[in-house]
Amino acid sequence: MATDMEVLQNGKAAAAVNGCCKKGPGYASPLAAMDGPKESLIYVTCIYTGMGRGKPDYLSTVDVDPKSPSYSNVIHRLPMPYEGDELHHSGWNSCSSCYGDPSAARRYLVLPSLVSGRIYAIDTQKDPKAPSLYKVVQPDDVIKKTGLAFPHTAHCLASGEIMLSCLGDKDGNAEGNGFLLLDSDFNVKGRWEKPGHSPLFGYDFWYQPRHNTMISSTWGAPSAFTKGFNLQDVADGHYGRHLHVYTWPGGELKQTLDLGNTGLLPLEVRFLHNPSEAIGYVGCALTSNMVRFFKNPDGSWGHEVAISVKPVKVQNWILPEMPGLITDFLISLDDRFLYLANWLHGDIRQYNIEDPANPKLAGQVFVGGVFQKGNAVFAEAEDGSTYQVDVPEVQGHRLRGGPQMIQLSLDGKRLYVTNSLFSTWDRQFYPEMVEKGGHMLQIDVDSEKGGLAINPRFFVDFGAEPDGPSLAHEMRYPGGDCTSDIWI
Repeated sequence: MATDMEVLQNGKAAAAVNGCCKKGPGYASPLAAMDGPKESLIYVTCIYTGMGRGKPDYLSTVDVDPKSPSYSNVIHRLPMPYEGDELHHSGWNSCSSCYGDPSAARRYLVLPSLVSGRIYAIDTQKDPKAPSLYKVVQPDDVIKKTGLAFPHTAHCLASGEIMLSCLGDKDGNAEGNGFLLLDSDFNVKGRWEKPGHSPLFGYDFWYQPRHNTMISSTWGAPSAFTKGFNLQDVADGHYGRHLHVYTWPGGELKQTLDLGNTGLLPLEVRFLHNPSEAIGYVGCALTSNMVRFFKNPDGSWGHEVAISVKPVKVQNWILPEMPGLITDFLISLDDRFLYLANWLHGDIRQYNIEDPANPKLAGQVFVGGVFQKGNAVFAEAEDGSTYQVDVPEVQGHRLRGGPQMIQLSLDGKRLYVTNSLFSTWDRQFYPEMVEKGGHMLQIDVDSEKGGLAINPRFFVDFGAEPDGPSLAHEMRYPGGDCTSDIWI
């Protein structure tokens, strides 16, 4: 029997023979994807919702080719036809899960609107530098047929369908959350999960077909988080601390993992990319832990804390201790490194996870944060002294906010970073960013020994946009990436 690495290497060899995307969209294996073309463009969701600008959100195209004269600049903006959407995450109509289907194509970028409930399909094939609007799925249609609202994560399925997690009903109640299925032309098909098998809360999800499993995470009730973060809402049970384990593709809820007080607000969830592995992680924002989940010999699933980011004692803040607030993480395509963003502390960390149960810190860089120099908040050391973190300027710009969404190049050598979480929370924790706009950075990665460093040549200032400062969130490459592609 072939080892897992042999399976990946065989896929890599097959891609070398067939060529990328000759068989179907994406790549034959995660390792084959690492040999894919170097990124030259990246799509970024940009938000005016909640900023009082009277403008619609938009999708920006950023030039990330160092040889291009427009490198590190926005080269196109596609405004949405409506205001008040709050574009958030994004996904594709087709990815490496459809690699065996020569009729499939990675053409449409799927943009769910977290607040309005609209879902946009964006055509990136006609002109990758200047995407165009293909279709709008209206919230009334989704609500009428499924009762779902507040769409968040979109993943393509091998069937050609698109599946989205929805965080509540039209009134913002968590009890109405579940999973929406669209057909290949973005028509509403219905709910994915079987009746009576909806999760407690909704947020992110990832599936691992070889283990017939999908796992979803739990942010909170839209009626709570859309108003801003209130610690009392956690105590009142309006936020989650569970993972939901489903049969795939059956849609039956077979196990609920209670992460307890060490797993509050579990957000992004990822399996290892090797499709044979039954191991993954979830980032628990409020308690700032990375929880590892795994399949037990009896077929059930277990969990344990794998990484813990200690809270920092602070002065002049809303609480005496500040959590790191892990709001995003990802795994390199070779499953060697895990990267996480601490939105409040302001640092990005790189961990070696070759032993998944024992991650080792390999790199760290500060790119903002609440207690950086020049802010009013000070951190306290163990001896009682105070300090602030020295965060370098990039191209003369002081770095605002903290690292939020991250995206890794296919080869694992460049990490892109934006700093907006959600407009209401941005205004609460980083009001200067809402006033002056967000930005995008690129971090150089040592993918051999470990290490992170800010690239001084790259800075995209969304505070200098033609219609006024905007906030930047999710990032996607036209050719796929490690947070959207799933292998079967």
